[in-house]
Amino acid sequence: MKSLLVKPFAKYIARKTAQDAAAAVQRQQSVFEKLVRVGRQTAFGKDHDFAGINNYADFKKRVPIRDYEDLKPYIERIRKGEKNVLWRGLPKYFAKTSGTTSGVKYIPLTKDSIPNHFGTARNALFNYFAKTGKGKWLNGKLIFLSGSPELHRTDGILTGRLSGISNHMIPGWLKTSQLPSYETNCIEDWEMKLDAIVEETLGQDLRLISGIPPWVQMYFERLLEVSGKKTVSEVFPNFSVFVFGGVNYEPYRAGLEKLIGRRVDSVETYPASEGFIAFQDSQDETGLLLNVNSGIFFEFVPADKFFEKNPPRLSLAEVEVGENYALILNNNAGLWGYNIGDTVEFVSLNPPRLRVTGRIKHFISAFGEHVIGKEVEEAMLTVSRAHDVKITEFTVAPLINTPAGELPYHEWLIEFENLPADLGKFAAQLDKEMTEQNIYYRDLIEGRILQPLKISPLRSDAFRAYMKSQGKLGGQNKVPRLSNDRKIADFLSALRL
Repeated sequence: MKSLLVKPFAKYIARKTAQDAAAAVQRQQSVFEKLVRVGRQTAFGKDHDFAGINNYADFKKRVPIRDYEDLKPYIERIRKGEKNVLWRGLPKYFAKTSGTTSGVKYIPLTKDSIPNHFGTARNALFNYFAKTGKGKWLNGKLIFLSGSPELHRTDGILTGRLSGISNHMIPGWLKTSQLPSYETNCIEDWEMKLDAIVEETLGQDLRLISGIPPWVQMYFERLLEVSGKKTVSEVFPNFSVFVFGGVNYEPYRAGLEKLIGRRVDSVETYPASEGFIAFQDSQDETGLLLNVNSGIFFEFVPADKFFEKNPPRLSLAEVEVGENYALILNNNAGLWGYNIGDTVEFVSLNPPRLRVTGRIKHFISAFGEHVIGKEVEEAMLTVSRAHDVKITEFTVAPLINTPAGELPYHEWLIEFENLPADLGKFAAQLDKEMTEQNIYYRDLIEGRILQPLKISPLRSDAFRAYMKSQGKLGGQNKVPRLSNDRKIADFLSALRL
């Protein structure tokens, strides 16, 4: 019954999504104008002369790119109860995240910005329903693997993880279908939580699951272990949709489909505490559709120029396909010129679809190679397919101070599901793929500044042990693919095969 009732609204959402995409530049201009208009009433707007902003060029002159540390003094004023600081009134929530230099970050969610987060998640699924005609997932149970929904108050403002806050936004008509229970979702220990989720979901008519691929994989493995079944499809015959975000699905696809026992449709999303940025709008086209009409004005900085004193800042009207950009947000929660740390690349402009290429700080450039996440993932995917090998997880780090005066190299620490028949050939082909992905890396190899990459196979559950050691097991946490230092690599080195 739910699918029949939702169908007309789903079709409306799909039409509106397509209309916004067709007029993306105009929609972004309208969002920009509204943000500046409201921003003029705020302390931030007065500090940055929003009254003198008439166009995007004026805005760039007055509002610098900033990270959380630069924004923190304004957040502290909000925490003291001051209104109209970054946006009108006070935030309704703080989404609590961990920062690298600033410790805990408190990202504001306002009455105006909440529809961006939770309306977009709904729109992604309803658009899928309208485009494919597949809506029977609404008639069964749905799992949302998330952080704890327990909230506390930070100086009077409700605070929690974004995924936990999301649990409070699920409409009543859908809550009857939601798994796991509120009590289970509140369990902080991931392994205890996993056991409880398996216990609650066995015997249910599960049709959709949403979560980060490595943690969904762990859930599936535990589910099969407890049930004694060979595939997830035997446990949940009506399971048909996997919703994911946060990491590239392709390195996990083969492993998950083996566990499921067949291919299922997937819907990729690109949510962040700072805003819901994009979602997969087509099962046939690559890339994620930029969320151009949802309270966020996007800016794009060429990634190779990001660390310059005054890097160029581009609007959607100025970007090009195939260029790597650092993503900057301005939104109706009061984030202005805010660097979220991600890099993206457009795969099309009409409509504007992009893919996430990595993190602006998660790259290897120990020797000027500037290797990014997209490159290592694509190289790994190509070679693992060629060798019929499945990868559980991997990360890459430079080894500069080598023993016996060897040339330095990139160390790939890999947890294999099944080892290659010839690890040397696997490594050689992986290195060849990397030289094709990144010309700077190729120059360093050919110039004998670097020696070819080396692989360190890891024990089963090595990455799980690392994440547990960091207090980041489960939820929305993910392992960085790349590091410029050896912190992750040194921990994992003790877990080599």
